[in-house]
Amino acid sequence: MRIGLVLTGGSAAGDLALARRAETAGFHGVYAIEFFNRHGYVTLGAIAQSTSRLRIGTAIANAFTRSPLVHASAAMDLDELSGGRMVLGLGSATRRMNEDWYGVPFSAPAPRVRELVELLRAAFAAQKGGGLRFEGRYWKVNVPHFARPGAVRSTIPIWVAAVNRGMIAAAGAVADGLVGHPIATRRWHTEVTLPLLERAGSRAGRAAGACALVPYVMVSLHQDRAQAVRDAKAQIGFYFTTEIYHSVLELHGLRHVGEACRAALRSWDVRAMADAIPDGLVDENAIACPPDEARDRLAQWKGLTDEPLLYAPAVGVPPERLRANLDAMLELFGTA
Repeated sequence: MRIGLVLTGGSAAGDLALARRAETAGFHGVYAIEFFNRHGYVTLGAIAQSTSRLRIGTAIANAFTRSPLVHASAAMDLDELSGGRMVLGLGSATRRMNEDWYGVPFSAPAPRVRELVELLRAAFAAQKGGGLRFEGRYWKVNVPHFARPGAVRSTIPIWVAAVNRGMIAAAGAVADGLVGHPIATRRWHTEVTLPLLERAGSRAGRAAGACALVPYVMVSLHQDRAQAVRDAKAQIGFYFTTEIYHSVLELHGLRHVGEACRAALRSWDVRAMADAIPDGLVDENAIACPPDEARDRLAQWKGLTDEPLLYAPAVGVPPERLRANLDAMLELFGTA
């Protein structure tokens, strides 16, 4: 497995330090996240200059809060600075995140993401000059003198984040990888994600496996098993306060779990969110156990992915506990 680490260092400086440690430990890649107070691209510039081997990427940057050429230029700059190590991961985010956090309209996320990927590929292909012209349903771009000197590659891999069926199909049709959400279970990926990716790719005339599954795998390590599971449950419960993710619960016959999590959100009761999550669901989408069991738990993902993105839970987790968990992840899953 080519193991990646999602950067949860708590700050830009913390993520930079964590990336350096991940390279020393032998991780394959590090991936920046984006939130209302975190920028997906900026820290990667420092990481590109401070590392020499790691794949770097966004997992994910918000797709619709920037114009396509802003995404393209950021990705090309980072690819140049890293010597061809960049992966551009994009996700639609939710309606609330787009409209309430960033003040941008939100509509037709799956077809818009599909067209966005096509436009980004056109921009990458135009790096050597000749201009960029694109006319789609959602974007029209006309830059007759477009060029991008200094490019180290003719293209950059693009990943698309997806949970539900429409976005999975969009990723399968155009993306190089599908970033799986932390709440997506192994059963969901087996019965929904992978079959849909294959069908969408086939309809688009793509080779089998053209869009690989690159799932988040939540990791919570502690000698006290109950504490490890508890920390994972809090993060999972927080995610299930978002109703559009309840399709995963429905597959498992657990719709009531999502309703309990949403009820707990009204008073920001993280304990109640955690209490709503059954142990079996944690086993399906997280590695929550003592450290000596962790490698065997990761092996359960073989056959689904060759490139898991390990992710430490943070909701309701004290900073010192988060740091200890990250330390254990670096020690256990590195290859150095």
